[in-house]
Amino acid sequence: MQQQAITALRQSLQTASLPFVEGEPLAAHTTFRIGGPATFWCTPQDRPQLRGTLACCKKQGVRVYLLGNGSNTLFADEGFDGAVVDLRALTGPLTVQPSGNEVLLTAGAGLTLGHLCGEAQQRGLTGLEFACGIPGTVGGAVYMNAGAYGGELKDVLEEVTFLDEELKERSLPVSRLQMGYRTSVFEKNPAWCILSATVRLRHDDAGAVLDRMQEFLRRRKEKQPLEWPSAGSTFKRPQGAFAGRLIEQCGLRGFTVGGAQISEKHCGFVINRGGATCADVVSLTEQVCKIVEQKTGYVLEREIRVVK
Repeated sequence: MQQQAITALRQSLQTASLPFVEGEPLAAHTTFRIGGPATFWCTPQDRPQLRGTLACCKKQGVRVYLLGNGSNTLFADEGFDGAVVDLRALTGPLTVQPSGNEVLLTAGAGLTLGHLCGEAQQRGLTGLEFACGIPGTVGGAVYMNAGAYGGELKDVLEEVTFLDEELKERSLPVSRLQMGYRTSVFEKNPAWCILSATVRLRHDDAGAVLDRMQEFLRRRKEKQPLEWPSAGSTFKRPQGAFAGRLIEQCGLRGFTVGGAQISEKHCGFVINRGGATCADVVSLTEQVCKIVEQKTGYVLEREIRVVK
């Protein structure tokens, strides 16, 4: 950003009493623990502050990146030349609405999936068990149609409320959200900011729901390298195969570039063994994709978002 734009945005945010800091290290806010500083790190505490922050950035022509829990994001080593808006304070009030034999549960975009799953379990509601170990927020889960163990968010999603590019609040049903494998309409419209999501769940025994959640968590702990910083599953699943299995077949278990490594525990994960840079991860994933295609014919795609 040019100094003139930095000064103008700083003054706009200060005048509106909107919370922000400058030069915040992004590595502190992603599960990969990688990334340089953000020119502006904005932390709105509610919807009016969010709208005000986005309006200031829009007025000054400053590019914006909307961030949840940072569990699927890899920021550049140089950082982000613009405003990163942290949405984690927008947890919502959680609302519960009966709907026939089902229940509609609405949560703010900043609430973690783990918290939402816990609320569902305590109320004896089933449908979200697959998501209990996914480390993202509700907004991030909607954005990428998060899924695991045969379930996807679109299977239970009812409606999403968001700010559009004109900062107008809108709501769309799941049928209009273009939910696909690790994608949604929000990926195609990055200026849209998710505010809340409503899921449709069914009644069940709270103990049975807890048992299923604990089993999924056990399987995650057993099979995934949760002890290392990572962004979760690194590659999308190619049709007819599994990324981790293909990588293993190509002899790439433990393959390392700098501080980045293909996990020896699960080849579908790239982990930060210590001091890994964005450049390390990008180089490693590009090399892995090339080798896998040469040896198997399958084309792998990164699931993680690389933000420069």
